[in-house]
Amino acid sequence: MAKKSSCPISRKQFQTRAKPVEIVVNGNRWMAAPKEFSTGSLGWYLNEKVTLEVDGVPVTVQIGMNLTIVGSKELPSEDSSTAANSEAEE
Repeated sequence: MAKKSSCPISRKQFQTRAKPVEIVVNGNRWMAAPKEFSTGSLGWYLNEKVTLEVDGVPVTVQIGMNLTIVGSKELPSEDSSTAANSEAEE
């Protein structure tokens, strides 16, 4: 069985330091925004529509892209780490 990967950064590091990521598709450029997904994973998200050509005919395509940091889902939430720190101080 494959070893589970751990995330090398904290949730707070991502939230405060992650920058948008440039995505290029067929010469068109977009910026994928940093995002905390509903699953708890961290990464970047892009959803756009673009027109491409097939045999000279323009077709509209939708880009839906998630870039997910491997192991980020298992990071403790800021709420749980804050609660843990409060309990440790008591």
